[in-house]
Amino acid sequence: MFNGSLLAIVLLIAGVVILFKTVRVVPQGYEWTVERFGRYTHTMSPGLHFLIPIMYSVGRKINMMEQVLEVPSQDVITKDNAVVKVDGIVFFQVLDAAKAAYEVATLEIAILNLVMTNIRTAIGSMDLDESLSKRDEINTKVLVAVDQATHPWGIKVNRIELKDIAPPRDLIDAMAKQMKAEREKRANILEAEGFRQAAILKAEGAKQSVILDAEGDRQAAFLAAEARERQAEAEAKATQMVSEAIAGGNVQAINYFVAQKYIEAFKALATGPNQKFVLMPMESAGVIGSLGGIAELAKETFGQQAGRVAPPAMPRSGG
Repeated sequence: MFNGSLLAIVLLIAGVVILFKTVRVVPQGYEWTVERFGRYTHTMSPGLHFLIPIMYSVGRKINMMEQVLEVPSQDVITKDNAVVKVDGIVFFQVLDAAKAAYEVATLEIAILNLVMTNIRTAIGSMDLDESLSKRDEINTKVLVAVDQATHPWGIKVNRIELKDIAPPRDLIDAMAKQMKAEREKRANILEAEGFRQAAILKAEGAKQSVILDAEGDRQAAFLAAEARERQAEAEAKATQMVSEAIAGGNVQAINYFVAQKYIEAFKALATGPNQKFVLMPMESAGVIGSLGGIAELAKETFGQQAGRVAPPAMPRSGG
């Protein structure tokens, strides 16, 4: 009785174990390799699968989702013998589960070593300034090299990013001083350029001012010359008219010249810069008589046109 119960329990446990070995459920995002007596036969995709126990077994459970690996920090020597600390990050995805399982041992360690080696190669071929300013170029070079090397392993390296490139502290201080000196140099150049432009603009303004002053003086001289020319023409015409009148026996023309010269001389005397007070005799009747002669001369010269205008009444001198 006891032996029968024990046998039943053993058979029940064996049945449960066989059931679990027979029915396999692959979760989404994974693929499992199947081995028959230790030899790879095929790959199970996500879902429900049945295997013959003992003969078939699950070999490797491969993660098919994109994975991220942290690249540890390492010292790298640049082309100009500067030592920098570099770390990064790698994104990769398994495309062929069988190759990833059987073509390489310790897949993640192999990827990290490849990435670190190619980072040293890429940065070692550049100067320090290039390695600091051409990070995208370094990422591209390392990505191409690592992706080609890992292709036989059935994986695809999607991205490689350098997180930090840190030079030594003394080198950072020297670079800061260099950048400060460069900024001061640019500031001095810009300031000198500003002064130069200001001087040029000031000189241009002075030049334009002189040109405008000269142009104004030239125009004023031209107008003054034109005015003098017209005045000379008028005086010549008046002289001609008086000369003709005198030649015709008109005595009033002589009075005209006398009155004109008399008035001009008196005007010059009154407006002289050194004359403060002038007291001189003046015969008003003689000047008035001369003005009357001028009116008579104008009437005879211009004929009827001048005669239409009535001459002003001349005051009589007392006596």
